[in-house]
Amino acid sequence: MRQEWISIDAADGGRYDAYLALPPAGRGPGLLLLQEIFGVNRHIRAVAEQYAQDGFVVLAPDVFWREAPRVELGYVGAERERAMQLLARADRARLAADLATSVAALRARPECTGKVGAFGYCLGGRLAYLAAATTGLGAASCFYGGGIHDQLEHAARIDCPIQFHYGERDSHIPLAAVEKVKAACAGRKSAEFHLYDAEHGFNCWERAAYHAPSAALAHARTLALFARALF
Repeated sequence: MRQEWISIDAADGGRYDAYLALPPAGRGPGLLLLQEIFGVNRHIRAVAEQYAQDGFVVLAPDVFWREAPRVELGYVGAERERAMQLLARADRARLAADLATSVAALRARPECTGKVGAFGYCLGGRLAYLAAATTGLGAASCFYGGGIHDQLEHAARIDCPIQFHYGERDSHIPLAAVEKVKAACAGRKSAEFHLYDAEHGFNCWERAAYHAPSAALAHARTLALFARALF
């Protein structure tokens, strides 16, 4: 397996970096991995390598490149506060434009066999949802996507299989918000909702909220989705 940072031309000028992880076979379907607010940090890079080992060409773009290029932050204290500030300063329209550029860059990689999916965590879960609505993905998986319930106007535009993974004890995303997303996707057999006895951030083994049984099950469900839709 090979990993490297690559550079991508942004639609509005400038260049941003993305972490690329290739599968042992060297080629495979593409996956866009979308970070939490903490940057393409050690955990996100490890997740990219985890899914690369599963046979995918994984690209994790630096979402906050305009505010703080290649920033890597921790999950508590001052670093968490900085992450929240970066989120507040980020421009939604530019984030959406970068999604399209990143998907196009992934599709253009010679190692990518053509079909592309997306997945992400918290902010990245919301961005994966948006990418599913706007970039012609083959599938998407959204882990505890914060704010999706405030962007339900995009739901009708999603025509690919999509999963939503939420923690039942998530203090950041109440179950009432999850129900709003469910209602917006009602009648769509290709939309799956999975609830876990876990808190926000349950997939991240570097956070206190990590819950191994939930993370393993969500990983398995996501892999099953991508295996069906992308290979």
